Amino acid sequence: MIRFAIIGCGRIAQRHAEHINKLGKLIAVCDNVKEKADELATKYNVTPYYDITALLEKEKNIDVVAICTPNGLHAQHAIESLKAGFHVLCEKPMAIDVSDCDKMIQTAEKVNKRLFAIKQNRFNPPVQAVKKVIDDGRLGKIYSVQLSCFWNRNADYYQNSWKGTKALDGGTLFTQFSHFIDLLYWMIGDIKDVQAYTANYAHKGIIEFEDTGVVIAKFQNGAIGTINYTVNSYEKNMEGSLTIFGEKGTVKIGGQYLNELEYQNIEGYRIEELATGNTANNYGSYQGSMSNHDKVYENLIDVLMNNASISTSAFEGLKTVEIIDKIYYKAKQLER
Repeated sequence: MIRFAIIGCGRIAQRHAEHINKLGKLIAVCDNVKEKADELATKYNVTPYYDITALLEKEKNIDVVAICTPNGLHAQHAIESLKAGFHVLCEKPMAIDVSDCDKMIQTAEKVNKRLFAIKQNRFNPPVQAVKKVIDDGRLGKIYSVQLSCFWNRNADYYQNSWKGTKALDGGTLFTQFSHFIDLLYWMIGDIKDVQAYTANYAHKGIIEFEDTGVVIAKFQNGAIGTINYTVNSYEKNMEGSLTIFGEKGTVKIGGQYLNELEYQNIEGYRIEELATGNTANNYGSYQGSMSNHDKVYENLIDVLMNNASISTSAFEGLKTVEIIDKIYYKAKQLER
């Protein structure tokens, strides 16, 4: 049985603990806010820690450390855990700086430990079905794509939180929509060049970066596309969709978080009998992406115990950060 520790005991850590409890064994949790660590530790009858160094020094019988801390601390905590001799499962985004992703990967290779990146939207049934259609060549050459991310994050979401800060959050693309950027890379390919405009309309004085962005992208394979994103959808999430126009077909994955196959017209083929996906991560007043952390943990355990193929490599985690960095860099250039 794989044994785990969790660093960071916020909202997403609850989801991690739930799946670890079903599939492995939770040994310890850590948070610098004592009440959060104690609450999660009590719920699962494990040891609480309030300092990552203390946990890594004392708990030598764990196999994997799950990093659930703020985005800006992912690299530091992952590298510390790897150097202490543990495999690491890192929440999205892998980091908010490309060079930090490089350091994480290099450290994992140096100490011969696995570094897992979480990209749970890859397991959405319509996403997997369309990915197979693309890989099988049924759409032919991909001409263009349109990614739409229209969610709501109000002032309460950012209140008394690291979210919304440049240092620990990084930006709306990092915290809200990095999974969507990952799917562009995974399904369409790497992005060669972008042009981007960003603005903060409804969150001035609340967040330190944009709440809205428009991106034009050119892919390495010649396809072009747009990314339209905002957290200003009135009162609630509206849509998370990806439309793909190919030589032999058009498909649209939609719903609030890429959970529905909304349109398909493919030459000589039809996607049928999609499995029912999991529900969204529900945080009370708002929802996140589809909750597929169970699939992430199943793959991690399969990799470590049976030498299976990893569902998302650390390199792919780096590519997501690289693309987001490219978008923000171009947006800053156009602001001048």
